[in-house]
Amino acid sequence: MINPLSLLIRRLAPALTGLALLAACPPPARAADSFVLGTNWFAEAEHGGFYQAVATGIYKKYGLDVTIKMGGPQINGIQLLAGGLIDLWMGYDFQTLKAVEQGVPAVTIAGFFQKDPQAILAHPDVKTYADLKGKTIYLGSASDVTFWPWLKAKYGYSDSQKKPYAFSVAPFLADKTTAQQGYVTSEPYAMMQGGVTPTSLLMADDGYPPYATTVVTLQKTIDAKSDALARFVKASAEGWKSYLADPTPGNALIKQDNPKMTDEQLAFGVKQIKAFGLVTGGDAAKLGIGAMTDARWKQTYDVMVENGLLPAAVDYKRAYSLKYTKDLPLP
Repeated sequence: MINPLSLLIRRLAPALTGLALLAACPPPARAADSFVLGTNWFAEAEHGGFYQAVATGIYKKYGLDVTIKMGGPQINGIQLLAGGLIDLWMGYDFQTLKAVEQGVPAVTIAGFFQKDPQAILAHPDVKTYADLKGKTIYLGSASDVTFWPWLKAKYGYSDSQKKPYAFSVAPFLADKTTAQQGYVTSEPYAMMQGGVTPTSLLMADDGYPPYATTVVTLQKTIDAKSDALARFVKASAEGWKSYLADPTPGNALIKQDNPKMTDEQLAFGVKQIKAFGLVTGGDAAKLGIGAMTDARWKQTYDVMVENGLLPAAVDYKRAYSLKYTKDLPLP
């Protein structure tokens, strides 16, 4: 007589064998989501958190394959973004709002610099913005559509004070009566090498509102890769936290992309990022690295409208999304 239990086991054996094989051979890992991030300048400490996330495998941990594409003075990131040559752009609020005005569906999904590092750098006899009235100030052409109208309105400066800035501190060093624009993380180092420790008037500390070193993408990328973008923002925040703790891995990659960058310049940049609270201050102190708020974007919109840089009819809320800046790591 055939044992019913034995018969059942024989009938189930093929299925049990199949289950055992499945357990022994787990499904293949999901392919990493790929992004190309375009930077706003040659590789430097101001990009450190992103390079750190590549160098230390943070992006990989989040299932991402991120390529950093270095920018420069002739690079228009919004055009690259719109043309599909990059997926993400290291942007700036004024630029993104202007893009929205012009019909480009650009959206900011994180703000990793709580303060714009742009400053007016002056000789040591200058102590306040009032001391600059009437002095020559070297300014780039982009200042006309960003901070210069704000400075003129607030401090009564005039266009007659302006001279073209050619991305060199030499004219400033040669004339002690002048001032110039510059990042507090960069140009002061070159000035100190030339024998002048400048007064750094950081406009963000005097009410100039935009975020900087933002992450900007297109609405179609949000529609197609929302989960991957959320992972990118969180991984980048971890990258910045790691970079400020020990920038060695990120700096090694920065120097690969930009061999002219020195260890001393990088160390100065990191020191200034910390000293001015560019990454860890502002909204980030309570909401996490990369955080943004509606109130802050409204302030930027108001400044642009008040100074004739943006029509009031532009819907500024189309320029950003707060859905990706939740549950971010605190400094």
